[in-house]
Amino acid sequence: MATLKIRKDRTPTVLRKLAKNEPDARISRRLLAIANALSGMSRAEAACSAGMDRQTLRDWVIRYNKHGIAGLSDNWNGGRPPMLTVDEQAELLAIVMAGPDPERDGFCAFTRDDLVAIAKKKFGKSMHPGSMGRMLRRLGLSRQKARPTHPMKNPAAAAAFKKSPANPEKNTACAQT
Repeated sequence: MATLKIRKDRTPTVLRKLAKNEPDARISRRLLAIANALSGMSRAEAACSAGMDRQTLRDWVIRYNKHGIAGLSDNWNGGRPPMLTVDEQAELLAIVMAGPDPERDGFCAFTRDDLVAIAKKKFGKSMHPGSMGRMLRRLGLSRQKARPTHPMKNPAAAAAFKKSPANPEKNTACAQT
């Protein structure tokens, strides 16, 4: 098996100084491991001194050879793209903010399962309810919902039932105790 060569445009001393001034501890450890390997330490010992495996050091050496010190930074690719596009998320947010119609929809508050069904019907994309919950949190919504009211509620009867100065009999009962 051929040994992997490390580029020699920087000496181990320079790499150690760069590691000392590096604000990112992960990059600093990688620089120290490469500096140790360049100064003659075995790959296994250099990797162990930096808290990594020999194979991991090999992978970082390949990236260092190809891209220099910039190749030692973490390269997160952003993860999996969202299931719904930005426009579809905005449309779903508008649907949630408008709320359900009890006569048409048959319920007075959306659940995540209801929103999953709406996304399947409207956008043709199937989601898990947990994924829908995470997306709603990213959109700035919480799991709190308004207190449910009966669709046949009579506001006049509710106002008459409440204690008010216009109905002194109800207020005096509380005041006497």
